[in-house]
Amino acid sequence: MQRTFIKELAQVIVQIDDLKLAEDFLSAVLTRAELEEVARRLQIFKLLKQGIPQHQVSEKLKVGIETVSRGSRELKYGKPRFHAWWQPLSRG
Repeated sequence: MQRTFIKELAQVIVQIDDLKLAEDFLSAVLTRAELEEVARRLQIFKLLKQGIPQHQVSEKLKVGIETVSRGSRELKYGKPRFHAWWQPLSRG
């Protein structure tokens, strides 16, 4: 996928300041399966940040251990700005 398209999508998301509008936007641009997959990956990050072991996350969310391991690698080695953003959300 072209980096320009991803950047444009990020710019649109950043401009949305209303929760219902954000939900409507995501539902409009993603299929139900894509939306559920993105939401599930967010839950992977959340559970890993809470210290739940990867195998338990895999079982709880009914996803492959490879998917959980990818999330774990991102948390360990990903971009520092991602971690700065994630901190407030993970406490909620």
